[in-house]
Amino acid sequence: MPPAHWRLILNGKSAGDDALRDAVQALRERGQRLDVRVTWERGDADRIVAEALEDGVGVLIAAGGDGTLSEVATALASRDRPAGALPALGLVPMGTANDFAAAGSFPETPLPALELVAARPATPIDLLRLEAGGDIHWAANLASGGFGTQVTVDTPEGMKKLLGGLAYLLTGLAKLGRIDPVQARLRGPGFEWDGGFIALGIGNGRQAGGGQALCPDALVDDGLLDLTVIPELSGEIAATLGTVASEGKAAALARVATRTRLPWVEVEADEPLVLNLDGEPVESRAFRIDCAPGRLRMYLPADCPLRSQPPPSV
Repeated sequence: MPPAHWRLILNGKSAGDDALRDAVQALRERGQRLDVRVTWERGDADRIVAEALEDGVGVLIAAGGDGTLSEVATALASRDRPAGALPALGLVPMGTANDFAAAGSFPETPLPALELVAARPATPIDLLRLEAGGDIHWAANLASGGFGTQVTVDTPEGMKKLLGGLAYLLTGLAKLGRIDPVQARLRGPGFEWDGGFIALGIGNGRQAGGGQALCPDALVDDGLLDLTVIPELSGEIAATLGTVASEGKAAALARVATRTRLPWVEVEADEPLVLNLDGEPVESRAFRIDCAPGRLRMYLPADCPLRSQPPPSV
């Protein structure tokens, strides 16, 4: 049987990448039918996915960062089709931070990332489904609010290009002296929380904002959201920063965070709150976030830490 028709959806910022061009050519020389489409503005990914469905494409590969991955995942998940009737999803990490790819141990360079698609069967993964103001949004990785979201929004594009993930850290350090807590109420099955937080993570993946591990134990195939709330620290900020310096970020978060796993969570705030979905800011006073189990199929590395089940045999 001939190999499935692949279509690579490339973020326009990386259109001139020589390593990706070489990798695409290498796969074509091996007999793989692989064509490329480039995104330029909002809505392009949805249009390209629609065309791929009409063309009978079997595999869609997102080449970019977390935003590109979620754009393609959103375009697929929004279709009224079960996961098995949709193209499987591959990933070539080419963004600034590549948080989903980093947490999932995806290959960092284009050729091994494309070879992964050829070598491994696709497996079901969950997605985040967020409803706010009557609109539906999807995300593959993580929804974040508070300090981490503001860092992501405020980090200049030029700094991201020069420094990569380090840019988020530098922006965050510059804001540490002026963190304003967000007052909110969170509710889920058997769970309620009310207070002020400086960071909120609702994860399918584990990290955002260039390596901020807000949901360090999240899994993409367990049918649950990992929720992390870091409350306002007031006088404890200095002590927590000391823990970061001496023990690392994970130890600092564990000291102050509230964590749980839920199939859904509702977030309400008195003032408009911004949640960042893999680079897309969504503002509302009320959110409903659900885990959509097995909504897509994706090619994951055999040793992917985000997987709860052992990998299927090749």
